[in-house]
Amino acid sequence: MSRYAKNTSVSVDRSEQEIRRELTRFGASRFATMHDIDNGNAAIGFEFHGRRIQMTVTMPNRDDEEFTLTDTGRERNENAAFKAYETACRQRWRSLALVIKAKLVAVDDGVATFEDEFLPYTVLPNGQTISQIIQPRMERVLSTGKLPPLLTGA
Repeated sequence: MSRYAKNTSVSVDRSEQEIRRELTRFGASRFATMHDIDNGNAAIGFEFHGRRIQMTVTMPNRDDEEFTLTDTGRERNENAAFKAYETACRQRWRSLALVIKAKLVAVDDGVATFEDEFLPYTVLPNGQTISQIIQPRMERVLSTGKLPPLLTGA
């Protein structure tokens, strides 16, 4: 399967601006973005309907062979490797912009509620997102093999 926006030329800054513009258009406030090069994460935070939301994206590792080697296995020079890495970063931010816009449109059109779309990213008073708390528990539940019916209440 091909990656969305695999070869995009849209800069990370433009993607961030687009996200901020869309969030503002739908009523969000108090924005923050973070690029943690050492830990390989990027995040966007915002407030919406009195809730703090944080969406974190794992960024590619600059030292991965995907960037340091060509498709034929030859070593790339430093500039070419950095360019390939930047392209991958731009792709991740384009994907983040797409998913945020899709979630906002779904909420605005009544396809889903705000909670349906953003609950996992809601930041609790302890600084963790709901997803960070629930995911380990879900793994334990799923490991039992005892799943509810595929469609409940249908």
